[in-house]
Amino acid sequence: MKMDARVFSDADALSRGALDALLGIMDDSIRQRSRFAIALSGGHTPEKLYRLWADSEKKKARAPWDKVHLFWSDERYVPKDDPLSNYRMTREALIAHIAIPAANVHPAPGPDAARTPEAAAEAYEADLRKFFGSALPAFDLQLLGLGPEGHTASLFPGSPALEEKKRWVMAVEAPAKPPRRLTFTPAVLNQGRNTFFLVAGADKGEIVAALKAEPDSGESRYPAARIRPPGGVLWFFDKAAAG
Repeated sequence: MKMDARVFSDADALSRGALDALLGIMDDSIRQRSRFAIALSGGHTPEKLYRLWADSEKKKARAPWDKVHLFWSDERYVPKDDPLSNYRMTREALIAHIAIPAANVHPAPGPDAARTPEAAAEAYEADLRKFFGSALPAFDLQLLGLGPEGHTASLFPGSPALEEKKRWVMAVEAPAKPPRRLTFTPAVLNQGRNTFFLVAGADKGEIVAALKAEPDSGESRYPAARIRPPGGVLWFFDKAAAG
């Protein structure tokens, strides 16, 4: 598998490099389309990026936040203040420190707002359709991670969501804690204008090597390798993950 990759000395340098690239895409998107829609990810590496983003705003006001819209590519089906919530992490690292309008923040519904995970997935898809219209959404930027078994968002190997062609958001049972989650399907993730995979740590070295060893043709058994949007994918590694 061919990878368009950037390798950094450590996770902090990776986050700074990814933030610089993010800000450039944001500027271009707002200039071209008058808005910037980003699909965020959970995890330690994105959290570093979010804290750097918030810190950069303190030093120099940059983002026209009224034109920025935040979504999440996946979410644990937990209350928004739960320690495992991706939204909670992003709120504490970024949202609480910036002047973004509340209407521009689009978290996935949790058990406090929907009866079942399936109902929550339908509600989040309705939110996407309200924002993007009937055509498949093309995010200006998607931030994704890579699990040690090749999962991304909450798309794990063998998940029925990997074969979904029509639904944009699905409720899934993941082989991780907590198991109940909402995730964008490949139907959405394969439309992004720009996609960053943020991968740090020596524990990711084995799966990165496995992805690199795969042929470009054929369907991969690794969910992350199935994300091939027309805008291409840019991989951000620290040295430990790159091997």
